[in-house]
Amino acid sequence: MSDRKCVLIIDEDLPVGVVANTAAVLAVSIGKFCPDIVGRDLFDCAGDVRRGITTMALPTLKGSGDLLRDMRGKLKEYEPDLVVIDLVGATRVTKSYEEYAEALAETPEEELQYQGIALYGDKRIVNKFSGNLPLLR
Repeated sequence: MSDRKCVLIIDEDLPVGVVANTAAVLAVSIGKFCPDIVGRDLFDCAGDVRRGITTMALPTLKGSGDLLRDMRGKLKEYEPDLVVIDLVGATRVTKSYEEYAEALAETPEEELQYQGIALYGDKRIVNKFSGNLPLLR
């Protein structure tokens, strides 16, 4: 998998709790679409099972909401070869997945507020979009 890379890019202006939630949602979603990045279960010295975790680095980078919107538009030409998962602000005001689906379907692209984007795929393509972004600290 050395030719593959996965990154999370999150709006640096979000409150810390929303940043943490955005990272969690994006990571879980990447795990669904890219199960090969999760390692096998392991055993500790007592013989207890420890569930597999990611086998590759998962850097969390920062950018602005405008950067995320612009990037999302440019990423479309690389799908489906590149796995792209985005999370928008509607998740903070809807109370169910169905309400989120409705809000997403009814909101024009230019009004979406991107909280974060996860990318997984060819390292060169991922680096093209994320290589100059700093770590979120």
